[in-house]
Amino acid sequence: MIKLSHINKRYPNGHEALKDVSFHIEPGEMVFLAGHSGAGKSTLFKLITRIEKPTSGQIFIDKKNVSRLSEAKVPFLRREIGVIFQDHKLLMDRTVFDNVALPLIVIGMPHDEIKKRVRAALGKVGLSGKESQKPITLSGGEQQRVGIARAVINRPSILLADEPTGNLDEALSDEIIDIFADFNQVGVTVLIATHDLRQVERLAKRTLHLEQGQLIGDYQHNSQENNAGNIQPGTSQEQQDG
Repeated sequence: MIKLSHINKRYPNGHEALKDVSFHIEPGEMVFLAGHSGAGKSTLFKLITRIEKPTSGQIFIDKKNVSRLSEAKVPFLRREIGVIFQDHKLLMDRTVFDNVALPLIVIGMPHDEIKKRVRAALGKVGLSGKESQKPITLSGGEQQRVGIARAVINRPSILLADEPTGNLDEALSDEIIDIFADFNQVGVTVLIATHDLRQVERLAKRTLHLEQGQLIGDYQHNSQENNAGNIQPGTSQEQQDG
């Protein structure tokens, strides 16, 4: 579903954000992307969503070469990818309904269908009945749930979450990550950038580890909480290909 092959990203100021990064995420897989601030996680997301282009290398989303997509086709790519941000990026002067409905309004979906989808999305994240409230009246965890509802409203095949629990306590973090796990259970491919190793260990999922722009680890956790520290190196698609 997501394949990066020898990706390099160098900015005009000379900063190398990513250096020869290669990995392959299968359809329906849930993967954590670990690394400290500045490791290259956000840059990686910008490349996958074609907000930016790599300096070299190739990116494939569902077998489509993202680097070679025409500008006219980029919006269609983004409809297949839901993105959740740490700072929510909500419109505080609009209602929860308006925030969640925005992606559907942009593509001109009929209002009756928008209403049905918004209610369904809010129900999935535990916010039924909150449609008319303003985000400013909600807690941080509820605001994050609004962001998730907006990200899934287009029924994307891929969810990208950039530090979605960074400002939440442990209990709320568990709830948010469990929502992603629920979407993954119904076949959505999920990639979560995080520095919260407790969540990585709690869910026992494959983890890609970035450090200073390099992929230094690809690990598969093989047990749940009681044996969370027991990990094995994963096998990336590049390694399989030799």
